[in-house]
Amino acid sequence: MSYEMVNKLLIQNGTTVQNQAKSLIDLSKLEKQVLSHPMVEDATAFLTVDGHLKANVKQRTPIGRINSESGSYYLDRLGEIMPLSENYSARVPIITGVMSTENLDDLYTLLMFIRADKFLEKQIIGVRKEENGQYNLLTRMGNQEIELGKVEKLPLKFKNLKAFYNYIGADKTIENYNRINLKYNNQVVCTKK
Repeated sequence: MSYEMVNKLLIQNGTTVQNQAKSLIDLSKLEKQVLSHPMVEDATAFLTVDGHLKANVKQRTPIGRINSESGSYYLDRLGEIMPLSENYSARVPIITGVMSTENLDDLYTLLMFIRADKFLEKQIIGVRKEENGQYNLLTRMGNQEIELGKVEKLPLKFKNLKAFYNYIGADKTIENYNRINLKYNNQVVCTKK
C-alpha cells in the first residue's frame, strides 16, 4: 500500500478532521475504514500531542500466489486469501492445481515451512497440487521438479533434500537430474535426464 492509499482510506467518509476538536474525532471509525481494505492486516489511528492525525498500518504478507481457473490471488501468512496488488508483485512461490479456496490448510503448512527456511525460500519457485492431493515443487537451481507427495514429515523430507543438494553440489551434477522424489521414507530417488 502507498501513503496516498492510506490517506484516501482515512478521508473516505468525505469529511475532514482538520480544525475539529479532538473529542469529536472518532478514531475507532477511522481505524475500521482502514481495516476494511483487503491489503491491511492491522491498523491503529491516533492523535499526537500537537494535534496531528497519525495511523500505523500493517500490511498483509503474502506467502504464495495461487493461479487457478477462478483467478489469481495470494495466500497470506495468516492462511487467509488476499487479492493481488496493483502496486506490487510479491516474490513468492506460484501455486497451480488448486481448484477452490476451501481447505488450503496443507498448502498453508507447506508454504510456511518453505518460508521459515532460508534455503528453501530461495530455491522453491513453484508448487503444483496434483489431483490426488499430492504436491510437486519447482526449483530455481537445476530446474528440477521435486515430488514431495503428501504434506507430512516435512522436516525429514527437506532434510533429505538438503543432504542430496550438498552431495551433488560438491561435484556439480545437479543439471543431470530432472526429477527428485521425496515420497519414500528416509531416501531421495532421482531420475536422470
